[in-house]
Amino acid sequence: MACFLMPMGIAIITTILQGAKRDLTKSIKINILNALLWGGVILLALEHIWHGEVVPWPPFLTAMANPADIPIMLYEIATIGTGMTLATTAIWGAILAINHYMPKITALKLAEGKLAAIKS
Repeated sequence: MACFLMPMGIAIITTILQGAKRDLTKSIKINILNALLWGGVILLALEHIWHGEVVPWPPFLTAMANPADIPIMLYEIATIGTGMTLATTAIWGAILAINHYMPKITALKLAEGKLAAIKS
């Protein structure tokens, strides 16, 4: 129904942060997180539009039309939306870790190769 609202909220915050604190966000590569979040939000929003859960007239979310569906929608945002946001953030963290350690691993393998060449 509205699970994409949680990553959208975080994407808005990180986009504002990226514009305000350029030095900090450049060092932690927040642009990668923004790309992951906004890409997921756009795809999920299109999927929800496709299935008729989001419409171009108020209240925009079909779950908001029936008051009985609002708690279900909020539960979905809190559980699925939070899970997707955490998974996206974990993927971003993995990208940062790979980006940080890959040059060191490559340099170590090159050094081992040179050492093996010297020994033989």
